[in-house]
Amino acid sequence: MDKKELDAKYYLVREEVLPEAMRKALAAKELIDRGKATSVWEAVNKVDLSRSAFYKYRDTVFPFHRVVMEKIITLFFHLEDRSGTLSRLLTELAAYDCNVLTIHQAIPLQGRASVTMSLNVTGLTIGLEDLIVKLNRLEFIERVEVLGSGA
Repeated sequence: MDKKELDAKYYLVREEVLPEAMRKALAAKELIDRGKATSVWEAVNKVDLSRSAFYKYRDTVFPFHRVVMEKIITLFFHLEDRSGTLSRLLTELAAYDCNVLTIHQAIPLQGRASVTMSLNVTGLTIGLEDLIVKLNRLEFIERVEVLGSGA
């Protein structure tokens, strides 16, 4: 976290006092999260919001349940089937203070291994989106998918 994030103040407010653009940004985010919209463009069109307003508010307004509950995430990894890849993945996750709660690894097929992990990210030292980007950049990971989040 940078200094700006550490110094940020947060408030809990009722929905009806939020400006309409913020409410629509929340609605667009929910459409994307639930798979009801496949892109930002589709989501903002469904809720009648400009893309610029969406991007202005997307990282600053969150539903209360999401802020409270998003301490556990489940990720699905598509890995190369090579010796040590799971160990390297676990080392990488530990470097960002992720606590592994569960691991399920399917039998590797055709040189690919599928691994599902549930992680406690309460102590995560970077943003979740940044973590996903960094994991996707590892040479032995083909793809990372977020399967779910909550507590």
